[in-house]
Amino acid sequence: MHPRHPPRLWLMTDERMGEALWSALLRLPKGAGVVFRHRSTPGRRALYERVRRIARARRLVLVLAGDVRVAAAWRADGVHGRDPRRTARPLLRTMPVHDPVEAHRAKRADVAFVSPVFATRSHVGAGSLGISGFARLARQVRRPVALGGIDSRRARLLPFAYGWAAIDAWMAPR
Repeated sequence: MHPRHPPRLWLMTDERMGEALWSALLRLPKGAGVVFRHRSTPGRRALYERVRRIARARRLVLVLAGDVRVAAAWRADGVHGRDPRRTARPLLRTMPVHDPVEAHRAKRADVAFVSPVFATRSHVGAGSLGISGFARLARQVRRPVALGGIDSRRARLLPFAYGWAAIDAWMAPR
């Protein structure tokens, strides 16, 4: 599935989620997106297939980080990363944006994850863009999605945001 209008809400997965991955998937609203980033997990394919079954049942868009050919072979809805290759089946394209060079490259992407907007546990000690830095990069890309220390409250502070993505915000108890 390649949605005409990509999701506005996203879960970025990673290894540090552990078992919280399952409850985070259940917190996502129908039509939200998941970027599967478990790159070094033993049994990665089996874990991906389990996530894919949940995504299909809950009508979530599932994007695989990494190689475009693997994303097509694994029947992902899209691919996340900088791989410019095409596949026979159209895939939703998402790309990371951390600076103006990446913003220029991401102009062809369906969704650009502009990050880190705020301090985040994913990148401890890394500098953040802040609201003005996010706005500056967001103006350069289609469908800018805020990532990095984001939750629904902080997302409302961001001009030009098409949507937002998070890890911890989806893991936090409500």
